[in-house]
Amino acid sequence: MAPSRIPSRRSRAVLRAVTATAAAALVLSACTGGGAGSSGAGDTSGNQMLTIPREDLATFTRNFNPLSPQAAPMTKEAVYEPLVVHSMADAKDTPWLATKWEQAKDGKSLTFTLREGVKWSDGKPLTADDVVYTFQLRKKVLGGLEYLDKVTAADAHTVKFSFNKPFSPGFFEIAGQSIMPKHVWSKVKDPAKFTNPNPVGTGPYTKLESFQAQSYELGKNPDYWQPAKQQIAGIRMLAFSGNDSANVAFTNGEVDWTQSFIPDIEKSFVAKDKKHNHYWFPPAGAMINWQLNTTKAPFNDPAVRKALSMAIDRDQITKVAMNGYAEPADCTGLARTYDKWRDKDLAASCTWTTYDTDAAAKALDAAGYKESGGKRKLKNGKNFTLDISVGSASSDWISVANIIKQNLAKVGITATVKTPDWGAVVSSYEQGTFDSGIVWSNNGATPYEYFRGVMSTVMVKPVGEKATENYHRFGDKKADKLIDAFAAAADESEQAEQIDGLQELYDKDAPVVPLFTGPEWGAYTDTRFTGWPTEKNPYATLGNRNSSTILVLTSLKPVKG
Repeated sequence: MAPSRIPSRRSRAVLRAVTATAAAALVLSACTGGGAGSSGAGDTSGNQMLTIPREDLATFTRNFNPLSPQAAPMTKEAVYEPLVVHSMADAKDTPWLATKWEQAKDGKSLTFTLREGVKWSDGKPLTADDVVYTFQLRKKVLGGLEYLDKVTAADAHTVKFSFNKPFSPGFFEIAGQSIMPKHVWSKVKDPAKFTNPNPVGTGPYTKLESFQAQSYELGKNPDYWQPAKQQIAGIRMLAFSGNDSANVAFTNGEVDWTQSFIPDIEKSFVAKDKKHNHYWFPPAGAMINWQLNTTKAPFNDPAVRKALSMAIDRDQITKVAMNGYAEPADCTGLARTYDKWRDKDLAASCTWTTYDTDAAAKALDAAGYKESGGKRKLKNGKNFTLDISVGSASSDWISVANIIKQNLAKVGITATVKTPDWGAVVSSYEQGTFDSGIVWSNNGATPYEYFRGVMSTVMVKPVGEKATENYHRFGDKKADKLIDAFAAAADESEQAEQIDGLQELYDKDAPVVPLFTGPEWGAYTDTRFTGWPTEKNPYATLGNRNSSTILVLTSLKPVKG
């Protein structure tokens, strides 16, 4: 699986891998080691740590800064909390640090009422001033939030967000922001670089019991506002070099909960203990795209992008590389998450997302890239070649890239699959130096973030200037107008008109080549813990690195043994 994303603003640079053998040894050591909260994954005493592997991080950095792209796992899932928790599994918004909210009729302000009795893990109370300060700090460090004019505290438990224009998507960005304590962060000289090694948060698991490069443990927040929901002793995180080594530990029962890609999960995991081993892959993930660097010829030609798309066998990709866990994309660009927004007539008429080698070859010929001696030629006479970049930890996406390579060979194009560590890949995306790559996309409560991330001119950065999304660097001013109109509309029927327009434009532009809806991976063993989300009880996804993870952490209960 690819590094945690979703949106790409949160993508983490992944460090170089250790060997699978060493990683497996680290798991065994961590699961049997001593120290605070050292109950291992095999413990059924009712006081064990919830053990979670990270297949995309070979080593951990002691960084619990929620504003940092290198923040350690569980920083924004267990240590810090948002005002409201949104679940992509059931599309519900759960009041959290805020108990209620109200949007002004003109769409230009939001008012949140904070929950009373919430304390930070150092015992001090959460107040509206903390929320105000968080957003001031967020804008200073990360920028963005251009629509947000000011944030004011009406009283100790009421916060008003004033916009400079009607902006309905603002709710999800504001409500999901991790809230930070003013009394701690106002004393930090450089919040952007501060690693926050001993965090103070409102979350259920804030106490850093131990920290090593390959493992660390978070214990209970002694002042948590929901003590009855702190049923697990804490969280143990383990670092791995990739899917394979993480999966060995998981399928051997050494960890509890994974978001790693597991090939043939029924045979390799469920069959080992059908009573206790489970998985659920709801179609709540982001669209996975093959992005082409549109600052480079011939990828700046939509006819070429569409031709390359037709050369790709999405059925083979989803069935073989993705083990049947995913579904092929269509020309609307919308993931399964957004089925209610999909233009079904447009989806039914797709041509450039349908596998057709002959049509792809003819389209390339028509665009001026003809074949000679079995090799497709660029307009300068050189062979048509390209690189496909994927991080070395992502075995599933490497398989996707290799299938694309094989498909392209049928139309005379030579592709090279490059697999350095994810840090190098992401850097090439950010700087715009890559040819092409398999990449995640923005995934929010509505399609707004997706289309903004792949088509907005506002998101386009020049090559050499760091991009945090729209790595392919494509923008269409017509899309800008539709995106802005969507944001200004409060009525969903009016928003639907704008999304229909964006789908039509997406079909025309082919800004990226959509491959498949990324399943929200999730598998667990209930040998030690119960209360997991399931298809019958989809209160959250089974992913452990998204906004609804906190719902799982506060629902699990240990099995008394």
